[in-house]
Amino acid sequence: MTIPVTLLASAAVALGAVAPASARGLPASSARRHAIVIREIFYNSPGSDTGSNASLNGEWVKLHNRSGHRVHLTGWTLHDASHHVYTFGHFILRAHRSVKVHTGRGSDTRFNVFWGRRAYVWNNTGDRATIRNAAGLFRDRCTYSDPDELSDSVTC
Repeated sequence: MTIPVTLLASAAVALGAVAPASARGLPASSARRHAIVIREIFYNSPGSDTGSNASLNGEWVKLHNRSGHRVHLTGWTLHDASHHVYTFGHFILRAHRSVKVHTGRGSDTRFNVFWGRRAYVWNNTGDRATIRNAAGLFRDRCTYSDPDELSDSVTC
């Protein structure tokens, strides 16, 4: 028996599940053909929102390289629906690897980079993450909705 995606999505919403737009029966992003995709957004950092650097770094977006070759992310951007923009400095994402873009301050590594913000970016009730390459071309997007703040992250 096949259950329509819209029926499954309705059940997930009724149960309070948080899902990216493509899992809610909306058209999947055509960007899923691209090498670099948004894999996960941890939008509600653990504990109270104190504004401390540790709390700010508790929210992040994970980008993943699905290809078998390294990709230069230098000049690529990540932004939310309010157009807070993170721009990658010199950065190479290795084949089949991921990098987390943390909101707060820290020292960049090959697995974690830091936006350097002193305020939260990702809204707990819903937001949209978009990545563009250095030429400004759209590469991927992940939209989530959690109006009752029942979760802390979404897999895209």
